[in-house]
Amino acid sequence: MKLDLSVYLVTDSTPPILKGRDLCAVVEEAVKGGVTVVQYRDKKSDTGAQIETARKLHRITQAHGVPLIINDRVDVALAVGAEGVHLGQDDMVISEAKKLLPENAIIGISASSIEEAQAAVAAGADYLGIGTLFATPTKTNTKHIIGTAGTQAILDSIAESGRDVGTVCIGGINLSNVQRVLYQSASPRKSLNGAAIVSAIMAADDPRAAAAELARAIATPPPFVRKADGPLVRNVAGLLEKVPHIVQKMVEIHPLVHNMINFVVANFVANVTLAIGASPIMSPYGDEATDLCQFDGALLINMGTLTSQSPSEYLKAIRAYNQRGNPVVYDPVGAGATQIRRGVVKELMAGGYFDLIKGNEGEIRQVAGSTSVQQRGVDSGPSTLDHQGKARLARDLARREKNIVLLTGAVDYLSDGERIVAVENGHELLGQVTGTGCAVGTVAGCFIAANPTDKFLAVLSALLMYEIAAENAAARDSVRGPGSFATTFIDELYAIRQASLQGDHSWYAGRARVQEISL
Repeated sequence: MKLDLSVYLVTDSTPPILKGRDLCAVVEEAVKGGVTVVQYRDKKSDTGAQIETARKLHRITQAHGVPLIINDRVDVALAVGAEGVHLGQDDMVISEAKKLLPENAIIGISASSIEEAQAAVAAGADYLGIGTLFATPTKTNTKHIIGTAGTQAILDSIAESGRDVGTVCIGGINLSNVQRVLYQSASPRKSLNGAAIVSAIMAADDPRAAAAELARAIATPPPFVRKADGPLVRNVAGLLEKVPHIVQKMVEIHPLVHNMINFVVANFVANVTLAIGASPIMSPYGDEATDLCQFDGALLINMGTLTSQSPSEYLKAIRAYNQRGNPVVYDPVGAGATQIRRGVVKELMAGGYFDLIKGNEGEIRQVAGSTSVQQRGVDSGPSTLDHQGKARLARDLARREKNIVLLTGAVDYLSDGERIVAVENGHELLGQVTGTGCAVGTVAGCFIAANPTDKFLAVLSALLMYEIAAENAAARDSVRGPGSFATTFIDELYAIRQASLQGDHSWYAGRARVQEISL
């Protein structure tokens, strides 16, 4: 029997999940909906009861050509003639299980680290259950939560072995996140073969429909992954040639941007957005995203002024925009300043996909997982990285998250995981006006909404429009300091917008100071 791991159902017999229904009836409906493997997991029933239930399940799975895997209990698998077993790290070792089971029996192993995965592959496992991916109430003895980044690292280590071992992820996976999980977990050399689902099917009112929806989602790329119109431009000269045309395109499209932004800068950012030719709405209410995302604009999450309600509102909006396939920008303001902010970063990174993560060095290091970051308020703190180190940080985070990363500072570093550039435009007065850094995220979101097939080029274009306008403003005789600079800066953004509408790109000619970086 060919092992199709794509929709791997793990049963749960607890009352809150089954809600008085018969386990076998729920599983049969799920199999009819598209489940490709069933794992019977029961930690509490005695052996006789487990064998009786497993026999009933096996008749159902055999009738639909789906393998039945027994969790932990080799004896139960032998008693009912199940196709295989799934063993945890504290269960029977593979070598002993192989002695007891038929030669063609399937043996799966749980792995939550590179070391556990490599040992299981070397021992001859047929597939690995990788996790726990996210926190979940259905499995309380988790060693640690590994997320998509940990899954990606494990997959990469498996690829090194040269063995073709099947893989599924497990832990907190449901319809709202399964596409993102499969996309972001993939390493350059190996992808997951499927997802292990528990409550999203077992607790569903209609298990057949739930399984069918999950099967369709697993077989389909996530909506936020856009195919490029043609080969991506990789050299700086080619990218810079396209920038003024991307600016003109954004101005003509006039995208909406939904700002969930800190209240300190909301007015300034709204004025900047209007000046560049986009349409801002400032709303911290996550439920509004269901309607607002229909306009196919962008969402900005800026956590500058957190409240206890903020994370849940952010997550509602992120999920709505992710499901629609519209761009989401994350500005993790002050990410390393407090324990609460560090916790929110983890929660949001686990809760949705960000097309662009934008922040200063301290914030990007915190998002990347550094344990040594301590910010003072929203300031980046002292830099610990040189030119190459900053470029590598941006590249590695972008590669891990499969998105765009913009590390801001006196020099900005932009990467999509492959292409890396340093942008030296801008002016020091930008750092003297509250909101200029936050507005970069909003402006970038507008550009990604207008040019979603090359998000790297979109963000580069946004940055150059923004920073050249700052240079123009600072050069005006009327500018005497931050106050006069702020208003003149908005005027200069508007001037570029008006010129772009007329196809006049003279504002840009010879102005870009962009360096390609090779690591």
